[in-house]
Amino acid sequence: MKHVFPRAGALCATLLILASPALAQSVVDTPVSVSLPAQPLAQALNAFARQAGLELIVRPDSVAGRTAPAVQGSLTPAQALERLLAGTGLGFRVEEGAIVISRAEDSESALHHGGELSAITVQASADASAGGLLGEYAGGQVARGGRVGVLGARDNMDTPFSLTSYTNRLIRDQQARSVADVLQNDPSVRTARGFGNFQETYFIRGFLTTSDDIAYNGLYGLLPRQFTSAEMIERVEVMRGAGAFLYGAAPSGMGIGGTVNILPKRAASEPLNSVTLGTASGGQVYTAADFSRRFGEDQRSGLRVNVARRDGDTAIDGEHVELDLVTLGWDWRGERLRLSADAGYQNNRLSGMRPNVSLSGVDSVPVAPDARRNYAQPWTRSNEEDFFGTLRAEYDFNDAVTGWAAIGARRGKEFNSLAGVTVSNAETGAASAYRFDNRRRDDVWTGEIGVRAALQTGSVRHDLVASVSHYDHEERNAIVMDFMNTLATNIYDPTYWDRPAFSANAFRGGDLGDPGLFNHTRLTSFTLGDTMSLFDDRIDLIVGLRHQRLRSTAYNYARSLPEANPYDDSHNSPVAGIVYKLDDSVSVYANYIESLAQGESAPNTAINVGERLSPYVSKQKEIGLKYDGGQIGGSLALFTTEQPRGYVGTDRVFREAGKNRHRGAELMLYGEAWPGLRLLGGITLLDAKQRNTGNPAHDGKRVIGVPSRQANLGVEWDVPGTDGLALNARVIATGSRYADVANTLRAPGWVRLDLGASYMMDIGDRLLTLRARLENATGLDYWSSVGGYPNSGYLVLGAPRTFMLNATLEF
Repeated sequence: MKHVFPRAGALCATLLILASPALAQSVVDTPVSVSLPAQPLAQALNAFARQAGLELIVRPDSVAGRTAPAVQGSLTPAQALERLLAGTGLGFRVEEGAIVISRAEDSESALHHGGELSAITVQASADASAGGLLGEYAGGQVARGGRVGVLGARDNMDTPFSLTSYTNRLIRDQQARSVADVLQNDPSVRTARGFGNFQETYFIRGFLTTSDDIAYNGLYGLLPRQFTSAEMIERVEVMRGAGAFLYGAAPSGMGIGGTVNILPKRAASEPLNSVTLGTASGGQVYTAADFSRRFGEDQRSGLRVNVARRDGDTAIDGEHVELDLVTLGWDWRGERLRLSADAGYQNNRLSGMRPNVSLSGVDSVPVAPDARRNYAQPWTRSNEEDFFGTLRAEYDFNDAVTGWAAIGARRGKEFNSLAGVTVSNAETGAASAYRFDNRRRDDVWTGEIGVRAALQTGSVRHDLVASVSHYDHEERNAIVMDFMNTLATNIYDPTYWDRPAFSANAFRGGDLGDPGLFNHTRLTSFTLGDTMSLFDDRIDLIVGLRHQRLRSTAYNYARSLPEANPYDDSHNSPVAGIVYKLDDSVSVYANYIESLAQGESAPNTAINVGERLSPYVSKQKEIGLKYDGGQIGGSLALFTTEQPRGYVGTDRVFREAGKNRHRGAELMLYGEAWPGLRLLGGITLLDAKQRNTGNPAHDGKRVIGVPSRQANLGVEWDVPGTDGLALNARVIATGSRYADVANTLRAPGWVRLDLGASYMMDIGDRLLTLRARLENATGLDYWSSVGGYPNSGYLVLGAPRTFMLNATLEF
């Protein structure tokens, strides 16, 4: 949303909603869906502007201390404004392409005293761009579009890719704790857990994407690698499908099914003071604060501060979570230059966390235990501490050419003492565990520079982009694995042991007290792209090429010396996409795009052990249709992606030969079905098969952990006749999955129900919002995911019924 502060003194009590003359007239005449609870007038006008798709210009002193009544129904904006302003002494009119709201006695002359209106635009922007954030779609749960890598922010209807941007409103209403909680709303995404620890991992279109590969304002590697707290997030953007051209190769070598990009918070025009207190099952206590201000001449500079703390047990017996978070977001906007910066600190400490379950020597998947049961050893823990920050600048050389530069860094430290569980008897649940400690440090530096230029050639408009990026990551690691000293336990009736000392036979890799350099990765790329608009913008054609160089050096644990020759290879990743807008409400599109990853290393069973293959290139083809009905939107995508893989042949040579082929269909739905009823969800059908694996018994079998179907449906309803009360429900359904490549170990599917409610009330011109949420309301016991690491089929038990309650006061 756009906010403008008038500087003319005579307009100190005036509020404007800007539009073109035609749009301003439509504001009076065209009905829209309005759903507003009773709340302070300034907040009501902001919410009304979002729902009506307008840009708001507000001088706070004209509305300070005023309260607006609840307004709901299909109304013209003029009718809605009349109801909002009733009894306030303010009126409105259409003049010179603007909706003018002022004191009733000044309504005839407010614009004619004090001379010419002079204003400065102040926009909430996460990335220093001139356009700011794209507006929210009807219902406020998703945005109208989002960042599309180097192409910048684009409206969904103009984008030949599948994209959803989840808003901060959704994050707050669902009391989301992390990125994974937000992505549970997406029918193409299923959350999992990384190998050996509690790292969040995501299946997107059936391909694994680790939290290492989340982008922060377009840059990889800057966020905490295991868990990213939701309090720092303005939006979570999911770009489904391969993205080597758009974002570059993912650092971990995954990211084939999609890219997750996080947008940080910025200071909006109105001052914000928000404090939240909450609790959850197990006695966990939650506190958070969110403050923002704009400063200086014409409010050019803004500061946003977020602080959060969680502490206490969870709904799982014996689990304890402790988290501290502080983030700062600053921005400055001049006539041509725009700057933004972010800095953050997160310390996430887990103890007694329930581990993954591996299977060994079984012929079936064990029945899921009681979801409250904890088979973790009580001494297990995982500590992750991160400092991170970014700086971004954008400069308009002229009306057609804009340059940008961004740089970011992160230092992360981790210490884990784990005891993963391996089940050896599926009927009885008999299992074993062993102590596994590791310590890690990550140092990441990354940046990009680029330029965008607009050019007209005849009837064709070109939006050109060129950029250079670099990513540098030094990973230091040390481990001790005592896999010969096992501890007997059971997933149905756990046995708890004192923490064992490491035996003499334990494998020791490096020094836990001083981890040595384990891997050094450098990714460099050069990108050129052109978006061509033809036939009065009915057709957008995107072509481009990213040249990427991948370099990495692995080191020996004991001596910090290179294990083998450094990996150094490159590849050109093209893109071609087209969007044809049939009319203002329907677009059809198609794309060809690739993903890029370092090739695998030959295993010990191969004669070329340690040799790294050439970069793996996954190729995606996709066609789709998008619909925007103003209040309801949706999309349908059909795609196929082939992921290379390697195997050891009969000649004992490891080579690229096999493939995983994922074909599927995605149907998405979002918006406001009618006033006060919001919908969000969809269904994904997947055919993920192994091909040319080198073992005929595996060819044609389904890929580990990938269901053939999954669906979501979220409903939020403003209860008629009550001011500020809303109820919500969400159903998440996931089909069966296999835990082995031969498809003999089948984990059953599951359907989970989440329920929630929120109530907003005005307390002395302050807004208080109460939120309650019950996740897994039916108390389902289920294996929530199968495998969170390539070719691994370990199981993760879903969380039990969990109740959360919080209260947010804005003042």
